[in-house]
Amino acid sequence: MRTDVSERVRLAQADSGEQPWRAWGPYLAERAWGTVREDYSEHGTAWDYFPHDHARSRAYRWNEDGMAGLCDDRQTFAFALALWNGRDPILKERMFGLGGDGGNHGEDAKEYWWYQDSTPTHSWMRWRYHYPQAEFPYDQLVRVNGQRSRNEGEYELVDTGIFDHDRFWAVTVDYAKAGPHDVCIAITVSNRGPDPAVLHVLPTLWFRNTWSWGYPGRYTPTITGTPGKLAGEHRSLGHITLEGQGAPVALMCDNETNAQRLWGLPGRSPYPKDGINDHLIHRAPTVNPAGTGTKGALHYRLWMGAGETRTLRLRLTRSEAPPPPADLGEGWAAVMRDRLAEADEFFGEVLPEAASDEEKSVARQAVAGLMWGKQFYHFDVKQWLVGDPGNAPPPPGRRYGRNNGWWHMNSFDVISMPDPWEYPWYAAWDLAFHCVSIARVDPGFAKSQLLLLLREWYMHPNGQIPAYEWSFSDVNPPVHAWAALQVFRIDGGRDFDFLSRVMHKLLLNFTWWVNRKDVGGNNVFEGGFLGLDNVGPFDRSAALPVAGVLEQSDGTGWMAMYALNLLDMAIILALHDAAYEDMATKFFEHFTYIAEAAYRQGLWDEEDSFFYDVLRLPDGHKVPLKVRSIVGLLPLAATTRLTSKTLNRLPEINARVRWMLHHQGDFGDMISPRRLGGADRRQQRLLSMVGQDQLLRILARLLDPEEFLSEYGLRTLSRAHLEKPFTVSLGGSDFTVGYEPAESTSGLFGGNSNWRGPIWMPVNYLLVQALREFAEFYGEDLKAEYPTGSQRKIGLGEIADDLSRRLISMFVPDAEGRRPIYGATDLFQKHPDWKDLVAFPEYFHGDNGAGLGAWHQTGWSALVLDLIFNLHGPHQS
Repeated sequence: MRTDVSERVRLAQADSGEQPWRAWGPYLAERAWGTVREDYSEHGTAWDYFPHDHARSRAYRWNEDGMAGLCDDRQTFAFALALWNGRDPILKERMFGLGGDGGNHGEDAKEYWWYQDSTPTHSWMRWRYHYPQAEFPYDQLVRVNGQRSRNEGEYELVDTGIFDHDRFWAVTVDYAKAGPHDVCIAITVSNRGPDPAVLHVLPTLWFRNTWSWGYPGRYTPTITGTPGKLAGEHRSLGHITLEGQGAPVALMCDNETNAQRLWGLPGRSPYPKDGINDHLIHRAPTVNPAGTGTKGALHYRLWMGAGETRTLRLRLTRSEAPPPPADLGEGWAAVMRDRLAEADEFFGEVLPEAASDEEKSVARQAVAGLMWGKQFYHFDVKQWLVGDPGNAPPPPGRRYGRNNGWWHMNSFDVISMPDPWEYPWYAAWDLAFHCVSIARVDPGFAKSQLLLLLREWYMHPNGQIPAYEWSFSDVNPPVHAWAALQVFRIDGGRDFDFLSRVMHKLLLNFTWWVNRKDVGGNNVFEGGFLGLDNVGPFDRSAALPVAGVLEQSDGTGWMAMYALNLLDMAIILALHDAAYEDMATKFFEHFTYIAEAAYRQGLWDEEDSFFYDVLRLPDGHKVPLKVRSIVGLLPLAATTRLTSKTLNRLPEINARVRWMLHHQGDFGDMISPRRLGGADRRQQRLLSMVGQDQLLRILARLLDPEEFLSEYGLRTLSRAHLEKPFTVSLGGSDFTVGYEPAESTSGLFGGNSNWRGPIWMPVNYLLVQALREFAEFYGEDLKAEYPTGSQRKIGLGEIADDLSRRLISMFVPDAEGRRPIYGATDLFQKHPDWKDLVAFPEYFHGDNGAGLGAWHQTGWSALVLDLIFNLHGPHQS
């Protein structure tokens, strides 16, 4: 791989600390309202306490939000776009959507925007938004969605007819870095409608409010506005200057709460946060005539004919001294041209040559989503629990409520988020999947992210990794070790320091799992939620309907996989440091104990050839929960190979394998006989929770179109439960789960949580990987019927390839030019302004592949990028 590519040079400079190319990026959240951090209510009602209606008027405590936003990695300042079509009741400063209490399927953004491009250092970025020309139907979206039941679809912005006859503005924002702290900005607006129309464009610069919370010595920075220029001064940053082409009017206010509007109380400033909004829309005297404040906008009023396009040139710079006038001419244009050309060069060198143009486009937009999903995240839990001296103290019950056991946590970092609007906070297992795809373009950042959540100010002293801000104590699947191995290998398998640092911290987490989530000490694990929302007949995070313990096939499978991941890590490190060989032996044995216990404790059902959860009652009676779901397939992911080369170089583990085979006969199915396999045809052993016969029997269900196999990947619940829902009677109540290919009609886990049939990218990815591992071991000697019932048997590697193609096919146009993710919405499928803009939904319809859930869950749905790499191989250079 060439190292002279300009973007690779920047990455190397950023990694070494030579140049801070990552210091500025799209780290501004798209939604800070309705988050846990901003919730100071008595009962933890985040969506009610700080709703969208407050966002324009109320200073945030912990971070900021905006559209197409840019900020520094400490979010000292923020830059974003605001728009007004002359009809809306408020400025369009942030995206609108419904919270968990307003959407009939949970949180849901009600606007359309896309992340079209971004290099890893954000030297080049592109963002696209479609803004209606008619008044935005805020009340209609709230009312209609509030009237709909879970059995009905979501009422979306496109359903209102507001885009009919192309009456919208296509708005594109491009960023190109001339230096780490020098960004050229192009705002391109196009009137797609049939009539002339006016659009107000307000590029906005402001400082995050860190001075209003009652702490001594806090500094209030200033911004001074003059025609075409906003000049900010901050004692730690120096001078921050935004200059715009022409002479737009500078409108100035303060990033302070409008207490008068919200509560009828006097505020800190007569020109509060919503001052520009009120001045422009209501002609109120709410902008500072002196031209100073902590928030400012350059106001462009564009009257544009039908089909007309205009581009506004801006430049954002930081300097120690007041800068000279910005170059918005040929110098600006050259930076724009060069950064785009360099981005094309970088992706041309990275993406697989054998991939189709459509696949490359999807992959590049997936990278863009991952890059734009990086967000500044600030949350000092102790400070949040006790409150700030300048505000009223939080209710006393707060100290016993959400996250009260995480006093040690203090986050002040840029972190990869699942979705900048619907999930604008990190989630531990989401982030692990993100890092696998990020490593394809920026392994340095991927490694730093995995290490971050293991640091002492994140990981609990007891060893638990924090889950997500709604409940850090929830249990996410233990995929951190798996992700670290993937990133290590993608990066060339040479960074042993990274692997060692990860492993030392994960030893604490593994011990936490063993001590906290194996109640009976029998190597069968509980875990509860484990990310699989709504998949079972009852909520696994809540108290059980009857006394007992729920022993989980997925929890046990995850822990078997975890043990094998740590075994693989220890083996890699032991080949360079013999001290790790003892750890390898320890995790080899731990895997065998877990795998054997799954059978001994009854998780494997011999008659059904499937793994099930088992409810163990106090009297010893066991109730199998015979739901054929992803829960029973995850044990397949617990598999790895030991080669003769490895065993010969590590005699202690070799001896232990032999001893276990000779003295512990119960482990025979978990440790395969030796056979030739792999690319080098060496002798190897397979460690797996299933033997060859069990594997084929599970695959018969997995690859059955009437069960798990969809045209677009693997369903999370067998389609057999459509006609035969599973029901269990416990404690005098019946609990049922049936196949639902789209949004769940059950509110069991709340929000848009759904694992009752849709296709989910992360578990599909893990199962495809498992099939490749089995294929490396068995080679062409083992074939499976594919699809089940077809009488056609092929190798497991071919099956993995075909499953990858099915998953990829959701994103690329089919023979009729339609992308399955966009379902029956013709606007997205056929219109030239929409059809090539790719979203990365949270999950997908189990029968037709239509995108569902969060619209920008690029994090784990971006695994399609890695599927494209694995299917076609890396770029050959």
